[in-house]
Amino acid sequence: MMDDEPKSRAPIVLLVGAAAALLLIGAFYLVGRLTPPPPKAVEQPLPMGPPEQEYAPQIKFLEPKVARAANFLNQEVTFVFGTVLNNGPRPVRQIEITLEFHDVFNQVVLRDKQRLFSPTAVPLAPGDRRDIQLGYETLPAQWNQAYPTIQITGLQLQ
Repeated sequence: MMDDEPKSRAPIVLLVGAAAALLLIGAFYLVGRLTPPPPKAVEQPLPMGPPEQEYAPQIKFLEPKVARAANFLNQEVTFVFGTVLNNGPRPVRQIEITLEFHDVFNQVVLRDKQRLFSPTAVPLAPGDRRDIQLGYETLPAQWNQAYPTIQITGLQLQ
């Protein structure tokens, strides 16, 4: 008779353990769903005051190319390639550009702002060049397939 008592409690202990595990999983799920995601940091525009405006002509964009390729999902992606040259005397930490894609009538069909370097990139030293590549999954059908115009809209000098 002593052996029957522990055997009869085993299913009850398993049920209580399973219920506790389900409650714990449910609590984690609810906390994850009800907790708002952390706010994304709003990227502040780079300065473009008189010193940056004076330095901007020293930045040159060379070897412009546009190419299309398929990504791993077999979707067409358009890439804008080029080389940026710092032809001035100061190191450049970051460059913000505005690209304008035009139609056959030279009207802007897409305007896009991009930063060229990652936040951890080494500054572009005087006389140095750096290749750039910007990818676009979708571009307006009206785009004339020409290289976009590029305007420097922000500089972070060192």
